Amino acid sequence: MFDVLIIGGGVSGMSCALVLGSAKNKAFANNKKIGVFTHQKTSSLQEAVFNNAYGIPPGKLGSDLLLESTKHLSDTYPHIAQIPGEKVIKIEGQFPEFTITTNKNNYKTKIIVVAIGAANTFAIEGLMQYIEAHKKSLPEKQRIQLRNTDHKVTEGIYVAGTLAGWRSQLAIAAGSGAAVATDILTLWNNGIQTHAHDSIR
Repeated sequence: MFDVLIIGGGVSGMSCALVLGSAKNKAFANNKKIGVFTHQKTSSLQEAVFNNAYGIPPGKLGSDLLLESTKHLSDTYPHIAQIPGEKVIKIEGQFPEFTITTNKNNYKTKIIVVAIGAANTFAIEGLMQYIEAHKKSLPEKQRIQLRNTDHKVTEGIYVAGTLAGWRSQLAIAAGSGAAVATDILTLWNNGIQTHAHDSIR
């Protein structure tokens, strides 16, 4: 049983994983089992080049960033399980016990974070009833989002990034994933507002 499983190895999913991972020394988070499905084939980063993203050197390729982010996560927070090469096809159950079915395996988790793109090819059974038109995308692009309130779709299910209704900017997607992570940390901290920072002091 995972405490959190993140679906998506793009910007918002990896940002969420990094912030959750960085809380490992907090008493309320140090025994949590966290995993991320790092399926990246359909990520919009595959064809991206960045010249306007804070903290990222100009000319950085999105395809390189995808590879670097999984290495960053495994090197810095190895306690987070990375599940590569599996595509989520179905979600069943309700909080606090969901079953996630991929093309290869089944997983149990208490909380789900859906952090994949906003393409209208979205086809995860168990989430289709939450689909609506993307509110910050041109209608002709036919983008979708999951109906949510401040990233929360329903009890135990969160959405991050463009699928949460945000615009397709790296900094926005990263911030969305981090916001979801701090909401989960706050939940684990008995509702007391919290975040995870490192310091040189």
